[in-house]
Amino acid sequence: MSKLDGNERWKSKMLLTEHQEQYENRREKNSRKQPTEEEFKMIRDYILLPYMLSMVQKSIEDIENHSNLLKQLYLTAGRALMNQISTDLYSLRRELSKRNIKIISDEQADMVIYHRFICRGYEDRFGMVRDVMRAEISIRLSKYIKELVGRMNADQ
Repeated sequence: MSKLDGNERWKSKMLLTEHQEQYENRREKNSRKQPTEEEFKMIRDYILLPYMLSMVQKSIEDIENHSNLLKQLYLTAGRALMNQISTDLYSLRRELSKRNIKIISDEQADMVIYHRFICRGYEDRFGMVRDVMRAEISIRLSKYIKELVGRMNADQ
């Protein structure tokens, strides 16, 4: 039994039309400000690409410090991956800027990394679990590598 059960005012569920219109207008304004599914994917990519870039950079530095017969091949492939990731990150930044979406800061709580974003005045947090980030980065890197191998095969 709730506190409102004995109150007779709550028995009628009538809503004034002006209140209904205000409610619908407020919901409509907020829905236009919230990011679409495509924009959420862009935010996710914007978060993941810098991590991918630093991982590839670290791999290049590791290869530079070790001797290997195919060292030059690995370095060239790594640099090509970095160039492609940087290009994608640059175009993603431009697109987010066009859509008036800003990604501000990151904070880590437990195993989740949160990023604040502002999308056309709507402010929220986007969180990703570290394991999901690792899996997504692995999938993305394999796609970049397949594209790179495809370009190399096309050149032959």
